[in-house]
Amino acid sequence: MIPLRQAWPEDVARRYREKGYWTGETFSGFLRRKAVERPDAEAIIDRERRWTYAELLARAEAAAAGFLRAGLRPGDRVVVQLPNIAEFFAAVFGLFRAGMVPLYALPAHRITEIAHFARTSEAVGYVIAERHDGFDYCQQARALRAEVPAVRHVVVASGDAEEFILLATEQHGEAVLPPDATPSDVAFIQISGGSTGLSKLISRTHDDYLYSCRASNEICGVTENSVFLVALPAAHNFPMSSPGHIGALHAGAKVVLSPSPSPDVAFPLIEREKVTITGLVPPLALLWMQAAPGRGEDLSSLDVLLVGGAKFAEEAARRVRPVLGCQLQQVFGMAEGLVNYTRQDDPEEIIVSTQGRPISPDDEVLVLDDGGNPVPEGQPGHLLTRGPYTIRNYHNDDAANARSFTEDGFYRTGDIVRRLPGGYLEVRGRAGDHINRAGEKISAEEVENHLLAHPGVFDAAIVSIPDPYLGERSCAFVIAQGEKTRAAVLKHWMRQRGIAEFKVPDQIVFVEAFATTAAGKISRKELRARLRDQFLQQR
Repeated sequence: MIPLRQAWPEDVARRYREKGYWTGETFSGFLRRKAVERPDAEAIIDRERRWTYAELLARAEAAAAGFLRAGLRPGDRVVVQLPNIAEFFAAVFGLFRAGMVPLYALPAHRITEIAHFARTSEAVGYVIAERHDGFDYCQQARALRAEVPAVRHVVVASGDAEEFILLATEQHGEAVLPPDATPSDVAFIQISGGSTGLSKLISRTHDDYLYSCRASNEICGVTENSVFLVALPAAHNFPMSSPGHIGALHAGAKVVLSPSPSPDVAFPLIEREKVTITGLVPPLALLWMQAAPGRGEDLSSLDVLLVGGAKFAEEAARRVRPVLGCQLQQVFGMAEGLVNYTRQDDPEEIIVSTQGRPISPDDEVLVLDDGGNPVPEGQPGHLLTRGPYTIRNYHNDDAANARSFTEDGFYRTGDIVRRLPGGYLEVRGRAGDHINRAGEKISAEEVENHLLAHPGVFDAAIVSIPDPYLGERSCAFVIAQGEKTRAAVLKHWMRQRGIAEFKVPDQIVFVEAFATTAAGKISRKELRARLRDQFLQQR
């Protein structure tokens, strides 16, 4: 297998250790410590279960033994695709304890994405729930094994395992578990939006990721008395580390899992569990503010609402405190590393109009023009960064690494920002062809390739359109091949391609031709920009 590696230059790594950013802690180690310090404190609550820290540790160790009995080995990569259920934590911490590497997939991903993750990571295992939201993941597991035969082990964490293995959550005899990982080892793999197709894979180490969680706890005021609501999918980077469920567990706090972020589900949980902090993407924050005045739940326990994943409009940000009665903290971050927060003691104007400043004194931030030169403060430019929790490479993707990282280790984020006094950043948009739809980054080229596979499509270009609810929505411009296919039929056909629902275009517009230069040429990027401008001018 291609080794999983995330390495900083030795002198840089030494500096991060000396400054106390990297403390030599592992995921398994901190959970064991919390189970000793707070054995009877509640750790995980979902609709059906309430697990203490001692119970969570016991279930994770049972899962670890079960993975080893099933034939998985330390170092194996395992795709984990689970909804917000307690078993997510038994499985993930079980993989950590068994020396294996989880790759986090979202419940919305379908066979196209899952096969790509498994193939690129060289995964041999797949952890699923039998069903979720009416979707049959066991059927998807069969399709995955047919497409990627290396995935020999399918473990079902919830429901009927059918012909697969049921996740072990109780010990069966004495288990011999391997030693803990080395803190500089890769702990898990996340996914990143792909600018030229399917997602890139992000390797995160124990040391770097746990630093970001500890620092986030300090910035967001998370303590053992906090109650964190996981309203977004637990596998997302935002609800995992900003400060997320990992931050909450590291602090010894209580983590409450919501199967849905809708007010109908989340508001009763806030009232029942006395939730103190949660995180939402902007469309959901708008939905909560719209719903709250007409409902009867007591939301007074909620102290902090984190909003991130996409830019939060200033007008909406101003309404959070008056409507929901809690402190707003804006978050701007990425699975590759850099995370920015507004602070709770910032002036109101900073909180509502910026996306915060970096976590660490050693987060290095550059804002450059198209030629790679620094821009004056307050002027928009391309954001580049490096630091103690920002990766230095993607896994198994030389082309992406060449595009995304400078020779001296700066990560080109693809974001356009303005840097304001005090180091605060205002997000202005994306430099590339991603569409940020409610926090989900969509590659224009990937969606275009799916559309072009349809026999009734001669050419297609997909662009982002501003949307007051989603932030951006996707609009596909299509030149028909022969008789025009109805938009609804084309969307249905795309869903049958086995891609995540959020990648299906929100809108399809048929056009006769695309404009070109006098020489008959135009770049895809320029074409998308022209189509977008024309569409907005005609509204």
